[in-house]
Amino acid sequence: MNILHSGHPLTRIGLGVTGGIAAYKAAELTRLWVKRGLSVQVLMTEAATRFVTPTTFQALSGKPVFTDLWDARPANAMGHIELGREVDALVVAPASANFLARLAQGFTDDLLSTVCLARECPLLVAPAMNRQMWANPATQRNVARLRDDGVVFLGPAWGDQACGEVGEGRMLEAEEIVAAVEFWAQPKILAGRRVLLTAGPTFEAIDPVRGITNLSSGKMGYALARAAAQAGAEVTLVSGPVGLPTPAGVQRIDVRSAADMLAAVEDVSARSEIFIAVAAVADYTPTAPLPEKLKKSTVALQLELMPTVDILARIAAGSNPPFCVGFAAESERVLEFAEAKRRRKKLPLIIANNARDAIGSDDNEVTLLDAAGAHALPRLPKEALARRLIEEIARRYLAVRGAAPDRGTP
Repeated sequence: MNILHSGHPLTRIGLGVTGGIAAYKAAELTRLWVKRGLSVQVLMTEAATRFVTPTTFQALSGKPVFTDLWDARPANAMGHIELGREVDALVVAPASANFLARLAQGFTDDLLSTVCLARECPLLVAPAMNRQMWANPATQRNVARLRDDGVVFLGPAWGDQACGEVGEGRMLEAEEIVAAVEFWAQPKILAGRRVLLTAGPTFEAIDPVRGITNLSSGKMGYALARAAAQAGAEVTLVSGPVGLPTPAGVQRIDVRSAADMLAAVEDVSARSEIFIAVAAVADYTPTAPLPEKLKKSTVALQLELMPTVDILARIAAGSNPPFCVGFAAESERVLEFAEAKRRRKKLPLIIANNARDAIGSDDNEVTLLDAAGAHALPRLPKEALARRLIEEIARRYLAVRGAAPDRGTP
């Protein structure tokens, strides 16, 4: 089978393997791609050969494996040029912290790094490292630079690690990488479409230092913004206070309170074709925030709260609203309450999940509710789930508004 990338067949994949225990997953990745009829050319660093032998990859791919910058087999002994020109995409899995650092700085001290620098094809990387290595500011700076350079990141996932720790940094499973590459390679289903998202919590001030907020991490909203941008959309992300980097290709508007978020959304929504409301917006805000810090007292404190404006309902009730998608995080009777919310706000689609499982986590399990009923999706890492949700949203949007006129100049 052919995988499509912007309308062109993707039949030849270069697989770069760097040193790390996750290298064993690259063997399964090779097998899965070959099973799908793709040609897989494996390139290994010297460190990678300490974990899995080149013979293993040669047996699985049916092709000789290249490890040496000075290998004389390619034409004119220029493997660093030829090998990057003979594939439609280059995927590095696993991509170690060391390799990402060298790639970000443009170092070319082995075959794989040199091929990456000399390539004429897209580059995708699947990071794999200890959770603290992934979270280290140096690694995150390298990741940000690589994303700015157009490198596509597949993961990492959250889970058990070979070192015995648990956290983010685990390489995606082979099946997840295959699915992610297939999704990435599809024609841009939202090309030219304008997508507006909200993400994260809001902060409702009690006084200059205290406020009412919630535990939303913003991860799901940011993952959806990234997936929408990768699907070709022009994406605006209105974000509450979170500590996440802005996804590549996404315009970000930072806000603090529910009122701030409403103002930003109303300003952008008239020019948007799809509105995905992911943010956990506060339902109530203090009636009269104090101008000075409230002093601690032994007397019970009473706060008067008033309801905030329902941003999604306000936009959906407009005279010419965008295609509105809501999120419903419920702690009980999830589907019942989510469907009632969808009908009350007159939404074409709402995505329901259990609040106890979703907030702050790195994976999620959701159910899509529309006029046709409930459609459950399997539990997935939020990045993988975001790609699936964008596909579902795009399909529904294009079915009802594919020929709709442009909504204005951004």
